[in-house]
Amino acid sequence: MTRISVVTVVRNDLAGLLATRDSLRAQRFGGWEWIVVDGASTDGTAAWLAAHADEPAWWRSAPDGGLYDAMNVGLDAARGEHVLFLNAGDTLAGTEVLGRLAAADGDLLYGDALERGADGRLSLKPARSHRFAFYGMFTHHQAMAYRRTTVAGLRFESRYSVGADYAFTLRALERSERVSRLDFPVCVFAPGGVSQRHAAIGRDDQTRVRRELLGTGRLLCAAITATQCCAAAMKRHLPTLYSLGRFRPLDISFRL
Repeated sequence: MTRISVVTVVRNDLAGLLATRDSLRAQRFGGWEWIVVDGASTDGTAAWLAAHADEPAWWRSAPDGGLYDAMNVGLDAARGEHVLFLNAGDTLAGTEVLGRLAAADGDLLYGDALERGADGRLSLKPARSHRFAFYGMFTHHQAMAYRRTTVAGLRFESRYSVGADYAFTLRALERSERVSRLDFPVCVFAPGGVSQRHAAIGRDDQTRVRRELLGTGRLLCAAITATQCCAAAMKRHLPTLYSLGRFRPLDISFRL
């Protein structure tokens, strides 16, 4: 039985795809499948997939409508009990992650994430409680696993150019009878993603999502956006102070 479907979306990032693949191949647990959706790459990614067609359980290289369209394609192809979106360049936070995910119970599973700083060192970014989902994503999307039957029929809506994962997660929460906060980091987040490159658009998308899905009023939306802008400014101008408040040192015994 396939317990975990790992969906990887890639476009012109063969090095990132191989890093993700190596992380998956290092897993001690065997009950997983790899779904790769390539947006018609021209850097050798499509050729590599064709030459290693036996590694993913399912793959496609074709033009698509962007990141969220590709994620929908991967979700449709998945057959595991839970689905984890791990994009090219993202890796798993250790060799036991998929086994621990498979042993967990819940319609939505989520845990902490690791981020690599400019000096190469890893820091632990703790997840917030899902009860604070009104504020925004409570952990990196790559640190969440959705029960496939729970999100059946849900789509990542491309009308949110950056915030579709937030809308998808809120809808998944509405359907989830059991949400499990995991006590271990799930992913090593690859910096430079869409949400980081287009942070202002992401905040606008989140406001739309809050108003449309949660009915959040204008004043509270404005307060949340102002708080997020302050945090972004602190991260940019006072990174050491930001890190002290948002990150935690790794346990000395932790190993990838």
